[in-house]
Amino acid sequence: MKWVKKGLVYGPDGKSPWALHSALQPTPLVIDDVIRVFVGFRDIKGVSRVGFVDVSATDPSQIVNVSESPVLDVGIAGTFDDNGVVPTAIVRRDDSLYLFYAGYQLGHRAKFLVFSGLATSTDNGLTFVRRGAVPVCDRTDDEPFFRVIHTMMFDQGRWRAWYGAGNSFDVDGHKQYPRYNIRHAYSPDGIHLEDNPEVCIDMTGSEYRVGRPYVIKENESYRMFFCSGTKQDGYRLAYAESGDGLHWSRSSEQLLTLSSSGWDSRMQAYPAVVTCHDRTYMFYNGNDYGRDGFGYALLESW
Repeated sequence: MKWVKKGLVYGPDGKSPWALHSALQPTPLVIDDVIRVFVGFRDIKGVSRVGFVDVSATDPSQIVNVSESPVLDVGIAGTFDDNGVVPTAIVRRDDSLYLFYAGYQLGHRAKFLVFSGLATSTDNGLTFVRRGAVPVCDRTDDEPFFRVIHTMMFDQGRWRAWYGAGNSFDVDGHKQYPRYNIRHAYSPDGIHLEDNPEVCIDMTGSEYRVGRPYVIKENESYRMFFCSGTKQDGYRLAYAESGDGLHWSRSSEQLLTLSSSGWDSRMQAYPAVVTCHDRTYMFYNGNDYGRDGFGYALLESW
């Protein structure tokens, strides 16, 4: 597999109070000749709200439009998403868009908690309405701290989800490192998860987290783009293949090399892959989880 890096696409200019910096977890949706990339923009306190950046489907370096206000704001005080919302997956169902998002809540003894919320749109993502004030993917005994859907796919007559989940933190001095891996679960309705998840990708070596599983299917093969993190190197992009979506073979090759300088010279994270007009693009974040914005790479060959 060969990807050609094309550079930074967009980062906030610091003029908008709700979008001072960052464009977290780019989540693309093709709308005719435009790719609407939903992202999380951060304010001065680091709290994220969902907005979008429209780019040309034939040349994603060309910005078409940027949302002037949040399409999804934070939840009311005390709810699971009162300290930030970040897009994770977008699914078109009939005349609506279903946006799965990570809702953040600060903890007292734990650094934070994050669970999946759901919002829907009938205007192609210009506005979203929450489906409720509680997560659609709430905590369980085995997944009490992190439980976030990153892919929801209708496959062979039923809904399937690939998500990140975890139940502990590594404590190193005053720092807490969240531990989570990638899991699969079937869904009865394309929203909620059944109670028998399976671990798909686990941590290996010095990794303490693997996450953001973005899964696509070609013919009878599944391709997963995700990221893995170590305390020494931060996040790196990773890849795996599967014949059934449950048992995965990880590639030992790095998807992209770090740049010698600039926005993705120290970290690459949160990949999302989309194909349109016979071209396949991978959008991703760089240093500090996307503080400078998001960029993209073009697939040259599988």
